[in-house]
Amino acid sequence: MALSALEQAYRDEYPRVLAALTRRLDGDLALAEDAVQDAFVAAAVAWERGGVPDRPGALLTTTAWRSALDPRLHERVARTHVASLRTSDAVSYDLDAELERSSLDGDDVLAMLFTCCHPALGVEARLALTLRSVGGVPVPALARLFLVGEAAMERRLVRARRKVTDARIPFRVPPDELLAERLGGVLRVVYLLYTDAHASVAAERSAEALRLARLVARLMPDVAEVRGLLALLALTEARRPARLVDGALVALDEQDRSRWDAGLVAEGLDEVERALRLPRPGRYAIEAAIAAVHTRAPSFAATDWVQIAALYAEVLRIEPSPVAAVGRAIAVSYASGPAAGLLLLDELDLPGYQPLAAARADLLRRAGDTAGAAAALDVALAATPDARERAALLRRHGRGG
Repeated sequence: MALSALEQAYRDEYPRVLAALTRRLDGDLALAEDAVQDAFVAAAVAWERGGVPDRPGALLTTTAWRSALDPRLHERVARTHVASLRTSDAVSYDLDAELERSSLDGDDVLAMLFTCCHPALGVEARLALTLRSVGGVPVPALARLFLVGEAAMERRLVRARRKVTDARIPFRVPPDELLAERLGGVLRVVYLLYTDAHASVAAERSAEALRLARLVARLMPDVAEVRGLLALLALTEARRPARLVDGALVALDEQDRSRWDAGLVAEGLDEVERALRLPRPGRYAIEAAIAAVHTRAPSFAATDWVQIAALYAEVLRIEPSPVAAVGRAIAVSYASGPAAGLLLLDELDLPGYQPLAAARADLLRRAGDTAGAAAALDVALAATPDARERAALLRRHGRGG
């Protein structure tokens, strides 16, 4: 029981605890990470012996703070930070006071997001550090994402944290004149945080990514891509109640649309309209428009696939990507028949790309090519590590319960 609770606390609290501690340590991200790791190690022992505390996040934060202030463990913080802190701070660090502040400028996780996206860091370092520090994405998952070993990824993260500390990158939401240069990286990371959580059906992390998108929209309300990303996340998240039913993934064409979250649908559609009225809508705004077409359709069969195919073509013009290319092929297959979609898939040279293999299997099934669909399905299954997604693929092709 303690291990399960610890894993839950890690998923729910890690980014908030790390962000709060980093702020309290004047932006010393490397030290904060060490202290938070110490706190989770200590919790693994203490919770097994004494049970799970009522407020695990608060206890983890207090334990991490005490660890950071312990000169036997961290001589550097004793020299750098302790002199400016009252002794009572070490024993009165309250999660409620530190983490549950309502003002935008006081949001620690938002400050962490902008800090990790600082241009002083390389692009890959920014992405990896933010996914780890803001999203709580585990190192093994990051290693798979970046196609490196776990030890190499850990070294990359250590270097990035030291860079933040040594370069004295300020732990804050930047002033207005510096927001634009970091916006692209921030939006990309929020998008990746959400898509990773959505793929793994991690509701807590999906909600956190959506919260960050709302905060960025409050910060920069007149930027089309900011509104577009918020719209895209809200409309995607609205489907969650219908997407996962009794532990099983349900494809869009089989979802009960009455289960979609009406509040998120309304928010998303409103944000799409705002985004498309603003100058220079980009990839996120157009993808949100695609989601809006799906959302407004009374049924899957009544979806305007011609419009969706045209919108995907616009996404490909703005920012080509495998996701958009496969999405366009699927839309064309519903607008003009599976053969037309297969022709577009045949143009893509993406061996081992799971969405492509899964789409090919589905289009071949719809075209009546049973043998071809079975072969493509085997390729898709081999590239699908998630058990729920594998089960959904098998059910779709009549090979599962």
